[in-house]
Order: sequence, then C-alpha cells, then structure tokens
Amino acid sequence: MMRVGEIPGLSALAEDADAFLIDQFGTIHDGERPYPGAIESLRAIRAAGKRIILLSNSGRRAPNNNARLDAMGFTPDCYDASLCSGEIGWAALHEDPLPCLQSRCRVLLLARDPALDILDGFDIEAVDSIEQADLIMLAGSQTDRYGYDALWANIRPGIARGVPLVCTNPDRLMLAGGTLHPGAGTLAEAYRNEGGFVRWYGKPHPKLYQAAFALLPGVPRARIFGVGDSIEHDIAGAAARGCASVLVRTGIIAGLDDAALEGEMIRFASRPTAVMAKFEW
Repeated sequence: MMRVGEIPGLSALAEDADAFLIDQFGTIHDGERPYPGAIESLRAIRAAGKRIILLSNSGRRAPNNNARLDAMGFTPDCYDASLCSGEIGWAALHEDPLPCLQSRCRVLLLARDPALDILDGFDIEAVDSIEQADLIMLAGSQTDRYGYDALWANIRPGIARGVPLVCTNPDRLMLAGGTLHPGAGTLAEAYRNEGGFVRWYGKPHPKLYQAAFALLPGVPRARIFGVGDSIEHDIAGAAARGCASVLVRTGIIAGLDDAALEGEMIRFASRPTAVMAKFEW
C-alpha cells in the first residue's frame, strides 16, 4: 500500500501552498485537448491567490508551446507563466554553446515535427544521417511511428564519432494514441550509457526549475508544489529542489495500481507529498 495521503484536489493544500509548478502533457491535457475541468481548475487556483507556472518538457521553443496551449483553450488568464525545456535549452546553448555550435554546424534533428527553432541564432545545416552530423538535437520522440530500434540505430553510430547529443525533452515515456512508447529521454539515456556525450534540459534537471524560481522571488521552496504525472520527472525534480509535490494519477501512470505506483516511488527514490486522481482544484 502507498504511504502517501490522497487529496480530492489542490484546494486541500491551500494553507500550505503559495505557488504550483504544473506539468502539461498527461496532467492538464492529453496533447490534443484539455482534461475535463482542467481549465476551470487553473482559473480557480489563480482566483484563490496562488501562482501558477506551467512547467513542460516540451522540446520546442516558447512561441510554439504557448500557441499550442492557446489552441486548446489554455489562455493566458489560466497561468502566470509558462516555461518549457525547449526555450530553456535554447537560452542555455547561447550562454554556453557546445564547440560544434561555434561555427557552421550540421544537425541531425529527432522531433515530432521538423522545426529547428531550438537552434535559432546559430549557423546550422539540417542533415538526414548521423554520418553527416556534428550534433544530434533530440527534441521529441517518434517511436510510435518508426519504433525505438530504428531510431536508436539511426543515432548510435554517433557515439563512436564523438557526436554530442542535446536532449530538450527528457521524458522517458510518451503517450501516443492512448499507448505508452519510449520517449526522447530513453534514447538520450541509451546514448549516454554507451559513452556518448549528452546535455540535458528539462525536468528533473536544474535549469528549468531555476527559471521558475526566478519568477517566484520570496516564495519559500517548501511552499512551492510540483504537480504532475511523472514520479521520475515531476516528483523527483521537485524534491531535489526542496519543493513539495502532488502526483496526479493520469497520463503515463493512469493504468498503474497502488502497488505499481509504490514500486515506481521506490525505483526513483522519490515520494510525493500527496496524490490525487485527476487535476482538480
């Protein structure tokens, strides 16, 4: 049995929380449409005087991410700020560029769509094969379309060639068509495990959280709650920064019973402050 308190909604934490770092995919929407009540709950949280920062492992930059939110009905009145790993990665690469990005760079992109906005401002050339690449940009997973083995075979030769990989979507699992598939993070992890160089941006890594905390000056970490469906990313990421957390039993954990969830908490050595069945105020 899980040893974590279950709550009906975030309002149960109203006296303990000043701000919420809320995941997107699998928590408030399924990638195409909002989960029932999610938009209303976000507005209710703000009406209660709490701050909301949407914190996403979306590998694209902010304009694309915010346009997608708006198209689903998550208008700017639903949140105080929206941060995504793609935008954070773009800024970080300009602050501390890899050597291959300091001159013309040939880039192999793996993403849900072909846009290279994550490398705006760099002198780049898109290529189709690892043999031509100076850099692998891993912004999303297409394992549902092509299979994990085919994508792994496409990038694996880069390890021997010393090709660095930048991952702007660390999610190890993704939902597509109601089915779980290996995410971009799984490919990046395999690349690293076989000796490849990987630079990570997104939850549970620090820079996305640092950007969020900069928007919440004076708010104690203990009064900031991470909210999401991933123990590895949302819950562990919050805990590593001294924040509380709420696990939402939708998205990638929708099919897990209490025993399976307990196993995941043990696996990632992280336990949420509370659990709720779905995103709700």
